[in-house]
Amino acid sequence: MDHSGHGMMMDMPPFTLGRGLQYSSEPFFMIGCLLALGLYGWAMVRLRRRGDAWPIGRAVAWVLGVLTIALVMCTKLNDYGMVMFSVHMVQHMVISMLSPILLLLGAPVTLTLRALPAAGRGRKGPREWLVTLLHSRYMRVITHPAFTIPMFIASLYALYFTPLFDFLMETKTGHIAMMVHFLAVGLVFFWPIMGVDPGPHRPGYVMRMLELFAGMPFHAFFGIALMMATKPMIGTYMHPPASLGIDALEDQQAGGGIAWAFSEIPSVVVLLALVLQWYRSEQRQAKRFDRAADRDGDKELAAYNAYLASLQARGR
Repeated sequence: MDHSGHGMMMDMPPFTLGRGLQYSSEPFFMIGCLLALGLYGWAMVRLRRRGDAWPIGRAVAWVLGVLTIALVMCTKLNDYGMVMFSVHMVQHMVISMLSPILLLLGAPVTLTLRALPAAGRGRKGPREWLVTLLHSRYMRVITHPAFTIPMFIASLYALYFTPLFDFLMETKTGHIAMMVHFLAVGLVFFWPIMGVDPGPHRPGYVMRMLELFAGMPFHAFFGIALMMATKPMIGTYMHPPASLGIDALEDQQAGGGIAWAFSEIPSVVVLLALVLQWYRSEQRQAKRFDRAADRDGDKELAAYNAYLASLQARGR
């Protein structure tokens, strides 16, 4: 396989945003996106028919998350990403750092648990198996920062700076597997930090912020390393098709700039989501304290009234 790209892409015209956003069939991700939208919609309809509400904001976040995946995988961006490192880096950043955040804000696990019927006493159905998985040792391991942060970092350095990246880019299957990996790593990294769904590892809000800031700088360092390089570092993109009219080193430096700049976007979005979740948590806790105080006050008042009544009875 020629590392300059698939044979059918050798005569691609120079990249423009208009060409990049044109539809291009990618069956795996197209089917996955349609299923994600369809199943989420089915679960919402099931809840509404039962008389339960589902926040529209969560549905909007889920749809936007799915659409961002379709944008980078089901358009010409995916084709150009096979021969242009800068376009590939846009795909990587979106599918690993923007799409997961939006999908997690959609709370798909919570929606699934509410939509699926209980199997009944002594039996296990899809809902019960999902609950078992959420509380399993496997989930505790893959959502622990000792796993998520190194995996988040390794997805950059251990992939791009080793022959593994070129190996995966040799086939369409390898490329799809790599993109699925980016999405999965993003979901696993951001879920314990700002996910709405229940999970086995859920630290306090300060620790969540520390987890976020522990991973983000490595994206910036990775981008700076690519920007400062004096020669192309990734074999797949060393010899771009002449029809594109690009220089491999300049394209790599542009990709590094994208990786460096993009690390700021999820940090801001996640911090805003965390602050909002923290505020709502404090509000709920304050309401619980108020209700508890009201109950205690009612008990004290009732006891005092009973005491007065007993005194009155004695007086008689």
